[in-house]
Amino acid sequence: MSLLRLGPADAGEVLTLQRAAYVPEARAHENIDLPPLTETFEQTKAALGDPACSTWGIRESGRLVASVRIVVDGGAGLVGRLIVAPDRQGHGLGSSLLLAAEDAAPPSVTVFRLFTGERSAGPLRMYRKLGYVETHRTPEKHYQLVHFEKPRVRTGGPVR
Repeated sequence: MSLLRLGPADAGEVLTLQRAAYVPEARAHENIDLPPLTETFEQTKAALGDPACSTWGIRESGRLVASVRIVVDGGAGLVGRLIVAPDRQGHGLGSSLLLAAEDAAPPSVTVFRLFTGERSAGPLRMYRKLGYVETHRTPEKHYQLVHFEKPRVRTGGPVR
């Protein structure tokens, strides 16, 4: 797997992949207004250009098949928008990408935080398997968001 840094020029591809990846989440949570589905091209482009946000991806034969964002907030790396193309889910891309992005985060990051919906069975299993621990839940419409945290484990140098 080759970890690639994504930027504003990749916004269209990232947004297309994001929408495809979040439709099943919207169905599971009966909420078509999930932020990843309502985010605009301009918002995606701005996020990918934000110096506090590192966006990483995986390409297969030139096609973007997975992406994740990590926003640095003090000593925390806030993980968001972990997405995998629907036809590539279940092949370990999400886990591999998340671990590589954690390793590539700035040295100041000492903990990673993320959340997902309570009906996201696959992501819930994956996060727990990767060492994330549930810290709390917050209400969101007619379901709950499950918040996770994981201390940073140093496995090597940053990916360039």
